Amino acid sequence: MKWIIGLLIVIPAIELYILLLSGKSIGVGFTILLILATGIVGAFLAKRQGIKAYREVSDSIKNRQAPGEAAINGLCVFVGSILVILPGFISDILGFLLLIGPTRKLFKPFIYKWIRKKMKNGQVIVMKSS
Repeated sequence: MKWIIGLLIVIPAIELYILLLSGKSIGVGFTILLILATGIVGAFLAKRQGIKAYREVSDSIKNRQAPGEAAINGLCVFVGSILVILPGFISDILGFLLLIGPTRKLFKPFIYKWIRKKMKNGQVIVMKSS
């Protein structure tokens, strides 16, 4: 929990530093345009990928399958969507990596490991239907 508070302080400070550096290097106007452009492109991509993730989960449930992989994709798309809408270059890069399918695969092993750890500690319980 302490690391979350640290991230909430450190990441915005780094983002602000990079934005100021960018404003100084390429100009304030271009920096603002770049932030707006990444936000618009990111929102479009997030909508597309979100609809795709929703369909994957729905199809899995309709086929009476556990939506594990589809749910992880949906989680990545959700977090990526939030990140691309936030102003900042680091959050945009991470957001786009989570929104794009091939690069999303880089994060999945860490997500699975985190879920397994939570299951082992009893913080996540998986129930089977009879």
